Amino acid sequence: GGCAWVFSMVVLGGVTRLTRSGLSMTDWKFQWESPPLSDADWAREFDKYRRSPEFKLANASMTVEEYKFIFWMEYGHRMWGRGLGVFFALPLCGFLYNGWITKKLGARLLSFFALGAGQGFIGWWMVKSGLELDAENPLNVPRVSPYRLATHLTGAFTIYTAMLWTTFSVLFQNEALGTLANKSGALTGPGSVDAARSAAVTSLRRKAFPLAGLIALTALSGAYVAGLDAGRAYNTFPLMDGKLVPDAYWADWSTKGWRNFFENDAAVQFDHRLLAFLTLASTTATHVSSLKTSALLPKRALFFLNATMGLVSAQVILGVATLLYHVPVSLGSAHQANALLVFTSVVGLTHALGTKSASGLMTHTRGVKAAVTRGSRAVYAAGR
Repeated sequence: GGCAWVFSMVVLGGVTRLTRSGLSMTDWKFQWESPPLSDADWAREFDKYRRSPEFKLANASMTVEEYKFIFWMEYGHRMWGRGLGVFFALPLCGFLYNGWITKKLGARLLSFFALGAGQGFIGWWMVKSGLELDAENPLNVPRVSPYRLATHLTGAFTIYTAMLWTTFSVLFQNEALGTLANKSGALTGPGSVDAARSAAVTSLRRKAFPLAGLIALTALSGAYVAGLDAGRAYNTFPLMDGKLVPDAYWADWSTKGWRNFFENDAAVQFDHRLLAFLTLASTTATHVSSLKTSALLPKRALFFLNATMGLVSAQVILGVATLLYHVPVSLGSAHQANALLVFTSVVGLTHALGTKSASGLMTHTRGVKAAVTRGSRAVYAAGR
């Protein structure tokens, strides 16, 4: 449940950005924020927004009725995050009080809660960067800092990955991972079936972990595309401005140096395209090279390997479509959601190929195991 909630938070954050709603609330409180309900409340909130650079440079004709939509988008994103904190904290207190989890798992879950709280501060730090004029180009429509957006997205992916890994560890805590032993607990001779299975798992593991790193890097590069709104430039494929590598790729190198790769629309979009196709090629190579030994792989690893191949292919198609149609909210949201599905799948693959057993996380599993991992088991079972 917690993983699904974090997933929905990331998707909702993407929709909030795509609808240009993220700068609609010009202040922030850590605790509950009461929404405007009366006409006077709305007038006061709208007046604060009217003083922001975004209103003056992009939405000067906006009415209070139009403002209500972008306000509710940002407000919903914030409150959904606070709701997640409550949803996570209350069961955790119960588990700790009843001694259903070990100290090790309790400490891990508490760290997730702390990271989640930190995400709130990082989110405001990100939004605050868009409430100020661009010092270098004061007439530009304000955007949040791409560096801060990348930090916020990286934090969300980190929390999601850690929670998902822990969920898999609890769900499959009695499963021997990575090695396939006989009933006596030892691998048999080099010519045995078990030795062949172990070799197949080891071979795939050596490919899966670097692949996971490449997928993470590609997702991070997407954050810079989003931060610069670079997806609305160069809306052709496969060429950019009539060339494979656009002339503008090095446009800011003389003035910004290494920042050219993070603040130049052409460079950011080209790099994201390149990483996306490297990811597709690497995923395909990993998948094809494992076909001959697929019968020797654990069922869970094979499921996630096939899922990763399918989801990466879909992600490339979604990315190209999003670009060609100038980033409509529907396609942009689907592209971001599928990116997280790709990440889910590759995390599942690497976990299935892990080298350590995850036993000892729970002291009492009756009822708790099902409650913590119901969502993940449903995803896995659906693909069998």
